[in-house]
Amino acid sequence: MPRATDHLAYLTADAPGTGGMIKVRPQDFLVEEQPLYEPCGEGEHLYLFIEKQEQTTSDVMRRLAKMFGVRRGDIGYAGLKDKHAITRQHFSIYKPDPSDDERLLGRVQFTRFKLLWSARHTNKLRRGHLRGNRFVIYIRDVKPTDVIRAKPVFDHLIKVAAPNYIGDQRFGYRQNNHILGKHYILSQWQELLDEMLSVSHESDPPERYAARQAYRDKKYFEALETWARHFHHDRQALDALRQGKSDQRAVMAIDPVQREFMISSLQSAIFNHVVDNRVRRGAFNRLVSGDLAWKHDSRAVFAVDDATAAKENAPGGRIERLEISPSGPMWGCNMTRPEGEPGQWEREAVESLGLTVEQLCESPQTVDGTRRPLRMMIRDPDISGGGDEHGPFIRVAFELPRGSFATMVLREIMKPCIDAPREEQESGRESDED
Repeated sequence: MPRATDHLAYLTADAPGTGGMIKVRPQDFLVEEQPLYEPCGEGEHLYLFIEKQEQTTSDVMRRLAKMFGVRRGDIGYAGLKDKHAITRQHFSIYKPDPSDDERLLGRVQFTRFKLLWSARHTNKLRRGHLRGNRFVIYIRDVKPTDVIRAKPVFDHLIKVAAPNYIGDQRFGYRQNNHILGKHYILSQWQELLDEMLSVSHESDPPERYAARQAYRDKKYFEALETWARHFHHDRQALDALRQGKSDQRAVMAIDPVQREFMISSLQSAIFNHVVDNRVRRGAFNRLVSGDLAWKHDSRAVFAVDDATAAKENAPGGRIERLEISPSGPMWGCNMTRPEGEPGQWEREAVESLGLTVEQLCESPQTVDGTRRPLRMMIRDPDISGGGDEHGPFIRVAFELPRGSFATMVLREIMKPCIDAPREEQESGRESDED
C-alpha cells in the first residue's frame, strides 16, 4: 500500500539504505516518554505510568475511564503512542478523593497493560506535557555488518538534524486521514463517510468488502453486524446511520478525539509538503528572508530578515549550532504566518491538498494552528549491529523532542522504512511519537 510519506525527499538521498523491517515484533520497538515534570505527590489528579503493548492510547483511556468511573474527558495524556510497540506513557485521572486509590489501582492487574507507578499531582496531564521520547529500535532482515552503511547516515542526521516529517502513523492504517480531514473542514459529510466506509482497501478481508458493499447499498445494520469491532470510529458512524441520523450527525457521532485527528492529519500533510519542498530546494538547513525561525530551547519563533538569515546561516551561527531552525505550519487561522518566499511556499502547500487558506479560515470546524520546526534534533544516540534468537539486527537508540517521529529517522537509514505487515495503526500522533 502506498504510504502518505513515500514521495517525500530524503535528506541523505546520496547514501545507500540498509533496507530491512521494523516492528517485526512489538519488543523490537520500545518507546518511553521522558516527563516534562514529576508529580508532586498530592492533588486532585492521579498520575499513572503505564506500559502497554498491542493497544492504542485510546484503548487505554477507554479502559481507565471505565475502571475509575470517570468521563473520558477526565483522563489526561501527554502524547499518543503507536499500537505495534512496547510503549511506556503517562496518564492522569481526575479523582479528587484519594481514599479509594488503592482499591481502584488494584484493578489494573486484570487489564492488558502494566502499571509501573502512580502518584498524585495538582494538574491534569495535557498533550505536550513531556520533554521527549526515548526509543530503542531493532531493524530486522538485515546483516549485522549493514551497520557500516547505517552509521554514516545516522552520524549526518545527528550533526545537521533530521527532517521533522510527520510519520505514516498520523495518516491511519489506510493512509487517508488527511483526506477525511479535508472533507471535515469543508463540511462534506457524505464524502467523508464514503471515504471512510465505502472505499475498499487491498488488505481488506472478504467480509470487509461485503460490509463496505452493504454500506453502499444503505444496509447499515448489515454493515454494522459485519464490521470488525476494533474499528471503533467506523462503527460509531455506521451505528448513527443505522438509527436514521443524517450524514452530518453520523460524522459527529465519531469520537471527538478522532475528529481532531482528521484535522491534525490534514495539517500534517500540509506541513510535510513544506518540509519536502525545502529539502528539495536545499533550504531545509538554512533560513530564508521572511521565515519564522524556531528557537529550540523556548519553542518560540521570530521573524527573519536578510541580515538575520546571513548571520544565522554563517559558520558558527545558530543554525549550525542546532539552536534554531526554520519553522513550518500546522495550519490554522490563529497561526503566525511567514512572509516572502516562505509564505508563498506555505500557501502552495495548502493548495496542493485542494484547499485554500480562506476555506481553512472560514470552516465551521475549529482549526487551531501553530508552528513546528522543520528539523528534529537527535539526542543521546547509539547504533550497533548484532544478532539474537530472532536473527540479525541493527539496534538504534536515541531520544527525540516531543512531536517528532522515530520512524522518520529510520526512513533515512533504511530507504525505505518497511514495517511488518499489520492491519491497523494508531491514527493519532506518535513521537512515536508525541
